[in-house]
Amino acid sequence: MARESVKARERKRQHLVAKYAKKRAELKAAGDYASLDKLPKDASPVRLHNRCKLTGRPKGYMRRFGISRVTFRELASYGKIPGVTKASW
Repeated sequence: MARESVKARERKRQHLVAKYAKKRAELKAAGDYASLDKLPKDASPVRLHNRCKLTGRPKGYMRRFGISRVTFRELASYGKIPGVTKASW
């Protein structure tokens, strides 16, 4: 489990990216890099990092489900994810 402060920081970055997305696009289209540089650093989408929605784990993230591989395996074993079954042949 990631610390709550780390998860909160990531949520804050997501909020800032969404807030400044339109403005960033306009400044980039106009080529006004001086004004673009004055925006908050955390408003850049490059600074976002995918994290598990349940545990906050930064590695082993499965984009399709929004959770880490460890959490995915646990939930799939308990049958909590619809349409996912253990392979057997």
